[in-house]
Amino acid sequence: MMYSASDLPVWVAVIVAFFLVLGALLALIGAVGFLRLPTFYERIHAPTLGTSWGIGGIMLGSMIFFSIASQRLAIHEVLIGIFVTVTTPVTLMMLARAALHRDRVEKKANVPQKHGTEAE
Repeated sequence: MMYSASDLPVWVAVIVAFFLVLGALLALIGAVGFLRLPTFYERIHAPTLGTSWGIGGIMLGSMIFFSIASQRLAIHEVLIGIFVTVTTPVTLMMLARAALHRDRVEKKANVPQKHGTEAE
């Protein structure tokens, strides 16, 4: 038997709402940082806030809701959290390296040199 959302105790609804709002707020902060930061290298870090901490809040809210509503432990959301936590830093690093390579090829100013080479 699964409860509907209106049948849940108020204390569960408050906890679920807290985690959902917290996760959404962190995702919003990441999105605003993405829009407001001036350079690509600064902007690339902002969305990681939403994908790591933001998804954590939403995942906890979902786990609590479905665990109480279905009267059994619901932890399948952990797989989503693990997948996002593992793939986000890899994607960030690949994008940053591609941008750094592009900037070095185009000889843009203020780009770090490769290790082992002298700055001109």
